[in-house]
Amino acid sequence: MSRAVQHNKSQQRFEWLEDGQLSVLDYRLENGVIDLVHTSVPEALGGRGIAADLTRTALETARKQGWRVRPLCSYVAGYIRRKPEYQDLLA
Repeated sequence: MSRAVQHNKSQQRFEWLEDGQLSVLDYRLENGVIDLVHTSVPEALGGRGIAADLTRTALETARKQGWRVRPLCSYVAGYIRRKPEYQDLLA
């Protein structure tokens, strides 16, 4: 399932609302480098691929914007290790 994850620029996060619960991937952006800081998915929503969709959206946004990526979140770092098509984004 591919979700229409929202990019909330004012809160510096990517977000998805499902079953009334918010999942987010927080970031910091400075000088063309996006630090992907923390992924948070409520336990009740675990196993649905939400973290993967948040991460994929963040990485695709970085690519479109020409940003380099610093995966500070362990989930994001693991995702990038498993997906060679995103490794060229690493700062």
